Amino acid sequence: MHTLTTLAATLPGALPVALPAALPAETVQPVVETVRSGVLLVAPLLVGLPLLSAAVLLLLGRRTDKWGHWLGVLASAGAFVVAAVTFVAMLGRPADQRTVVVDFGRWIDAGAFSVDAGIRLDPLSLTFVLLVTFVGTLIHIYSVAYMEHDADRRRFFAYLNLFVAAMLVLVLGDSYLLLFFGWEGVGLASYLLIGFWNHRTPYAVAAKKAFVANRVGDLGLLIAMGIMVAQFGSVDFGVVLGGAGELSEGAATAMGLMLLLAACGKSAQFPLQSWLGDAMAGPTPVSALIHAATMVTAGVYLIVRSGAVFDAAPTAQLVVVIVGAVTLLFGAIVGCAKDDIKKALAASTMSQIGYMVLAAGLGPVGYAFAIFHLVTHGFFKAGMFLGAGSVMHGMDDQVDMRRFGGLARYMTITWLTFMAGWLAILGIPPFSGFYSKDKIIEAAFVPVDGQEWHAWVFGTVALVGAGITAFYMSRLFFMTFEGERRWAPKADGSAQHPHEAPRLMTWPMIILAVGSVGLGFFLNAGGRFVTWLEPVTGHVEHEEPVLPVWSLIALTLAVVVAGVVLAWRRYAVSTVPVVPPLGTALTRAARVDLYQDAVNDAVLVEPGQHLTRSLVYADRTVVDGAVTGVGRTTVGLGELARRIQTGYVRSYAATTVIGLVVLVVAVLVTQS
Repeated sequence: MHTLTTLAATLPGALPVALPAALPAETVQPVVETVRSGVLLVAPLLVGLPLLSAAVLLLLGRRTDKWGHWLGVLASAGAFVVAAVTFVAMLGRPADQRTVVVDFGRWIDAGAFSVDAGIRLDPLSLTFVLLVTFVGTLIHIYSVAYMEHDADRRRFFAYLNLFVAAMLVLVLGDSYLLLFFGWEGVGLASYLLIGFWNHRTPYAVAAKKAFVANRVGDLGLLIAMGIMVAQFGSVDFGVVLGGAGELSEGAATAMGLMLLLAACGKSAQFPLQSWLGDAMAGPTPVSALIHAATMVTAGVYLIVRSGAVFDAAPTAQLVVVIVGAVTLLFGAIVGCAKDDIKKALAASTMSQIGYMVLAAGLGPVGYAFAIFHLVTHGFFKAGMFLGAGSVMHGMDDQVDMRRFGGLARYMTITWLTFMAGWLAILGIPPFSGFYSKDKIIEAAFVPVDGQEWHAWVFGTVALVGAGITAFYMSRLFFMTFEGERRWAPKADGSAQHPHEAPRLMTWPMIILAVGSVGLGFFLNAGGRFVTWLEPVTGHVEHEEPVLPVWSLIALTLAVVVAGVVLAWRRYAVSTVPVVPPLGTALTRAARVDLYQDAVNDAVLVEPGQHLTRSLVYADRTVVDGAVTGVGRTTVGLGELARRIQTGYVRSYAATTVIGLVVLVVAVLVTQS
């Protein structure tokens, strides 16, 4: 069973976690440290700095226009410094004491149910914190130049800070309820950022679509928390994960499937992935932040954090693997047909998150590899999104790759940094993706519970996905930077003059490119990253895949090279038509995201609209009809009674006589 590291508190003031009386004492997982001194006392600043900055920028308004963007940068950079200090302090602890919960006291007290507010500092949460704050800071710096001419730049940085703060709450919360608090904050911030230019109707619609799709996933997390309360009387990580092994398989499966539903919504996994491509409506730095370091990684975090639940539910774990496998192929196929550079990268994100979800569904053998790929992906995907923004900056905001070509000569830094990300996502050694994505492919070929069919099916899917990834990412790279020039005139009709982005945009790209090149090797050396995560993911003995490791490496590189060569022949040395050809039926389907919107409309939207109209009709005719009918009947009876009141004495006398006769007849009839 997946285990969480127990902590023997070394700081003064250690307090035990209070559990419902029905739970055995051994379910207490960490000892909660009430930090009164030491370096961990600064941990609340991780959330406090960006949150305070967002509040200042929003409340002071236009008065911060001249310097507000730099406040946003400093807040994110300050959070990274705090994260680095906390990380160093954690490294100084023994491996079995690297789970620390900084307790802030009781948050909710409702009879038998209570929730404490606390920050959980452990290898998993700190990995996310370092990634979010470091990559987020680079994106903030990039945004200073990218949004230079936007009148609402100050508000944009406020939303970026809010996004970072919400993501940090999500990964640092010590309970599912605190995680949900950050979960909803990320959803709100993404809505504000995707629809930042909401004066354009398609952008506002895209923001609403992302918000609604995420609400479906949120329902899953709410139901999962309801099951936790019913089973444990608590939503605290220590209680739920520590007692997951005692759950019945049915309860564990239900909980796991609801957690997976939540992850599908936030991480754009099948069948809740339709919002991701439309989310490209936001400014390019938003795309980099959402797709690399924050929002879409939240679902992977949730699954890995809840590993004990999935370990107790083999059925739910299998569904996780299936969802990841379907999504990685779905995103890869869609990416092959996209001509919009940002939407092609969005499809790539969907596919790469699918790899991570597949790895997480493999259980303890895949948890660390899922997070490993998440970290390297954060660097190379952020670098490529910022590179796409640089291309747009130099090409009058055009996004159609069929109107690019030959940009390598004019945007050398962008070309080289983008190349680093391209080679990393392909998994070419020694670039970072080789050490992370190939580990997932290797893990997918490992039999689960001795079932070799599992290894062959999902290993083959992961391998095929690598080949398709090589094709569509090479297609994107060659169509943009290589081949002949296919530039369209600017919006004003003048000729295009591609140029390199300013230094505030290129330096973040260079730093991310360095990570794309060397981060995988550094983290993999000596198995240091897997060892670092062991207090959360547990120690896993190496298991042999169904094929020798060297043959898997050779096979993966072979399919990758095949994909690159095919893309080179079609998009680098051959003429790329400016007008998209009709293409095959699969190509046409991929251009419209394999009809996912049409399916959603047919299965969900249209039946929902018909149901709503039926309910409105029933409300008007039955409910309102009954109420108005009673009123009309009462009015009619009143009208009839009014007509009887004529004011003539003879009429009243006649009425009295008639009533008396009726009464006498009734008495006589009853006596007879």
